[in-house]
Amino acid sequence: MRKLILLLTLPLFLIDFVTKQIIVDRFISPPPPGDPSALYFITDRAPVIDGFFDLVRVHNTGVAFGMANGSAWANVVFGGVTIGALILIWWLVRSNAFPTKISKVAVALLLSGIFGNLLDRIVRGYVVDFLHFYVGEQSWPSFNVADSCICIAAGLLFISAFQKAPAKS
Repeated sequence: MRKLILLLTLPLFLIDFVTKQIIVDRFISPPPPGDPSALYFITDRAPVIDGFFDLVRVHNTGVAFGMANGSAWANVVFGGVTIGALILIWWLVRSNAFPTKISKVAVALLLSGIFGNLLDRIVRGYVVDFLHFYVGEQSWPSFNVADSCICIAAGLLFISAFQKAPAKS
C-alpha cells in the first residue's frame, strides 16, 4: 500500500494542487462563496474544445455538484466529514478491508482526491473546480483532478466488491 501511495496518491495530489494553483493565478476570481450570485458563477473561461469543454474558475464550499455551496457552515461540516472519512479509510486499510489490487488502487486514488480537496478547504476556504464540460445549454458541474480521482475510486471499489480476495499463502 505504501508503494501505491508514493507512486499514485502523491503524484495525483501534486497534479491536483498545481493545476488548481494555475487556475487561481490566471483566472478572475468569482464572487465570494457567501454571495448568492456565487453559487455557480463563472467569471472567466478559456475554451479548450469549443462547445464542449472549457477551463473555468469556480469556488465550491459544498460537495459534489455544488450541493450546499455557499452555506455558512458547509466548509466546516464537509471538512469534518472528510477527516472522519480519512480515519475510517485508515482503519479499513489496517483491517485489510482492501485485499485486491483494484481495491488498493481505488484507495490510493481516493486518498489523493480527499487530500487534494481537504487542502483547498483548509488553505483557501473553498475547493477550486475548473474542468467544465457542456453541450449547448446542457452543462455538467465543474470539477477538478481530485474529484476525478474520487469518482474513479468509487467505480473501482464497486468493481472490486465483485472480486474474490486473493488466497492467503
